[in-house]
Amino acid sequence: MMAAPPAPVRAPDPAQDPAQDPAQVRGPAHGHAYAALLRAVNVGGSGTLPMTELAAICRQAGLEAVRTYIASGNVVFHSAQPRAAIRAALEARLAERMGAPMPVMLRDAAEMRRIVARNPFAGRPGNRVGVHFLDRPVTEAMLAECPGKAEDEEISPGECEFYVHYGHGMGRTKLRFPAVGACTVRNMNTVETLADMLES
Repeated sequence: MMAAPPAPVRAPDPAQDPAQDPAQVRGPAHGHAYAALLRAVNVGGSGTLPMTELAAICRQAGLEAVRTYIASGNVVFHSAQPRAAIRAALEARLAERMGAPMPVMLRDAAEMRRIVARNPFAGRPGNRVGVHFLDRPVTEAMLAECPGKAEDEEISPGECEFYVHYGHGMGRTKLRFPAVGACTVRNMNTVETLADMLES
């Protein structure tokens, strides 16, 4: 008795296969997971950028599984591109859209989880702990002079970020960091949410 011939293999239908849609892709097979944090977007009357438009810019740059979080310039995605290439592509497209340089701070899932784990103010309310993200390592010189520091404000260095406990809240602080240069700050509640998103 002869065996029945094998059934023909059908090519997947992109319309029915979520793996063919970059917006539906998750997981390391489709690149590394990153969070991009934009500086001065939709905060204090500065540059306005709808998050739907930010997501579109990311997809145009070839990034996958793009998701944004709140309106202050937070986006997570997957990409197999080199890290430096991702940042360069985003900053170029954002500068063209905003008409001014737009620094982007990138962190991967492990880095974000490490930032959460190393929070020196873990016992304080998350909305009063700010993480200042830089694109280079923090040095003692950067934090040597901090004009406007209140008695109830505390500063602790990390790796390429530093932590600040704002005793009376971030909205009331007069604290400045003139030697730091380009950076962007997120409260710990937001950092924890982004870390969770990168692992989902």
